[in-house]
Amino acid sequence: MDPSKKRLARHRRQMRIRKRVRGTATRPRLSIYRSNKHMYAQLIDDVAGHTIAAASSKETDGGDSKTAVASKVGALIGQRAVDAGVTTCVFDRGGNRYAGRVAALAEAARESGLKF
Repeated sequence: MDPSKKRLARHRRQMRIRKRVRGTATRPRLSIYRSNKHMYAQLIDDVAGHTIAAASSKETDGGDSKTAVASKVGALIGQRAVDAGVTTCVFDRGGNRYAGRVAALAEAARESGLKF
């Protein structure tokens, strides 16, 4: 598939998800971005327009598989969310399939205390 068509298809999936999923101060949106090398996660309050907590794979020590690093990022964002007083959130997978690294991050965040 042409890279520009892939990018457009992912953007369409993102917008389809984003129109249903909104984050508030009591229940922020857990937004995931997955690049080829790294994983990023943010808890976003869409009403106020600011980020409550963030974590990325750049903060973890490398050397593991990408899925293991994604689990570490999930545990990190879950811990930071609990420290910020957030226990529930809505999940925004960012147009990616709920499999592999995205699922590993989500499961680790759930084990850290986030509910979604």
